Amino acid sequence: MSDTNAPRSPEGGDLVGPSKEDELRFKETHYYQKRKSKAVETTYRLRVLSGRANQALAEDIGKILRQQLTPCKVNQFANGEVAIKVEQNVRGDDVFIIQPTCSNADGVDINTSMMELLLLVHTLRLASAKRITAIVPYFAYARQDRKTKPRVPISASCIAQLLMGMGVDRVITTDLHCGQIQGFFHNTPVDNLPVHAEWARYIQKRVVDLEGIKDCSEELTIVSPDAGGVERAMLVADKVHAKAVVTILKRRVEANKIERMEMVGDVKGQVVVIIDDICDTGGTLCKACNLLLEKGAKAVYACITHGILTHPCTDRVNECEALKELAITDSMPLDQHREKCPKLYPITIAPLLAEAIERTHTENSISAIFGGKKEKN
Repeated sequence: MSDTNAPRSPEGGDLVGPSKEDELRFKETHYYQKRKSKAVETTYRLRVLSGRANQALAEDIGKILRQQLTPCKVNQFANGEVAIKVEQNVRGDDVFIIQPTCSNADGVDINTSMMELLLLVHTLRLASAKRITAIVPYFAYARQDRKTKPRVPISASCIAQLLMGMGVDRVITTDLHCGQIQGFFHNTPVDNLPVHAEWARYIQKRVVDLEGIKDCSEELTIVSPDAGGVERAMLVADKVHAKAVVTILKRRVEANKIERMEMVGDVKGQVVVIIDDICDTGGTLCKACNLLLEKGAKAVYACITHGILTHPCTDRVNECEALKELAITDSMPLDQHREKCPKLYPITIAPLLAEAIERTHTENSISAIFGGKKEKN
């Protein structure tokens, strides 16, 4: 069995804080706050653990909170069955599971990570945890949120029902593909954390500097690659005071295949930044970049929350001359893709999730996160 969350100090002790290198990464984000001691002290213990999907993200969250990760063993038998064992007492504890439902370079596929999440919730429920919160930065099957043709499932609803059936008390996710998925969780709170504050910071601190922008209200345009993402793009545009929001309309013949694209708006002479939630094979993104350049854009950047980056995505991004840089969060593991694609610019969401965990555990409002503000508890 593989020990996915080996403790860094004796039970109940504080975790050594972030290294200087880690702190530099965290400081690039909007929500990071340096904590001198364990962040939260309540009458019941905070527990943070993870499955195998994105252990690096869980470790970063632990460093920020100065909270050791609760050790648990996750293994697969020869036939693929998942085995779980939480190695410390969690009775009466407030437990947060860090587990995006995604694949990684270590051989964990999307369905295995989903099963790990379900079994972790079930295990903690049987172990009498006080409250179980699933931190699911990337919510798989979110693109299958409705019936678009006869005899197809509403897969996002199925995942919600599975999590509720296992006994989860709360779900925290980031940038759901479709916000209405929250309605599939009957009587279970779902916090869909936006990432627009991180994108605004990236644009103001990096894109403006790289392109020499003096006035965002005259030189910068935010682009939504589809009608469904306009609200997300508007949030970013309002924070950076962009000149306009442009929408790309596309006709999709089947999954990951676009037949036609049209642009609504003007980007001539503008630095444009595409804001989207998911990049899978990269075909749509690269076509959108090429279209924007053809329409007169001065430079094209992209901000993507969830980088699935299925082959040949990194090849397409490298070959797309229209795209200067692709900013992407670590909601999924990025190391294997960064080695192949120098255009990737990683941004960690660990401070955002750490802030949500702390506020949830201490029963404080997280509404400030939705507004992109850093309020004191």
